Amino acid sequence: MAAWNPWRGCHKKSEGCKNCYIHRANSRKGINTDIIYKTEEFYKPIEKNNKGNYKIKSGQTVFLCFNSDFLIEEADEWRKEVWNMIRIRNDLNFMFITKRIERFMIGLPDDFDYGYDNITVSISVENQQRADERIPILKELPIKHKLIIIQPMLEKIDISDYLDNSIDGVVVGGESGSKVRPLNYEWVLNIREQCIKKNVNFTFRQLGSTFIKDGITFKVKKQHLCSQARKANINFSK
Repeated sequence: MAAWNPWRGCHKKSEGCKNCYIHRANSRKGINTDIIYKTEEFYKPIEKNNKGNYKIKSGQTVFLCFNSDFLIEEADEWRKEVWNMIRIRNDLNFMFITKRIERFMIGLPDDFDYGYDNITVSISVENQQRADERIPILKELPIKHKLIIIQPMLEKIDISDYLDNSIDGVVVGGESGSKVRPLNYEWVLNIREQCIKKNVNFTFRQLGSTFIKDGITFKVKKQHLCSQARKANINFSK
């Protein structure tokens, strides 16, 4: 597993961005997250060691732009090179999450056709409005591997009409931090049932720091958010 951030910086796009961990972390360091800049690791996937071997070994999953948005406007002129590196490293599996799926077709490579086999595109939706906006766009795009990420989940959401074999899976999670919006376990279970009925993979990734279950509100420490989600044992694989 590897991380690749060819650029950093992001602009808040919608309701899910309110408590963005990137903005919070950068603010503590005095960094302006709204400034988008190309990083020193731009060519990371094709960098080689002294023996002439790629530094990122074959077969790994590479998480792309987790400190930005792959489709952010300021990176349009850089994205062509990134697509080329993804094509060259077809022995790696790349994945990115975006709130800007409507911009996906901008600057696509001529040979993209119906999508590269080694790229998974995930959209982030936080409420019903954003689900209804973004999921239909995702479903129509020439992408072979598609995920829906509902994190932070801010309300009960119905995505059942969008679920079919074109969606590889759905991931659900809450917000982390001291002043966050609550995640209700009933919402999580409801999404799970929608996925099971449509035979779509479901993953409960993490609780929220404020978590409601059976009408009781819990405060959950950051280090327990993911482990407690795993202990719930509600993931579904078709």
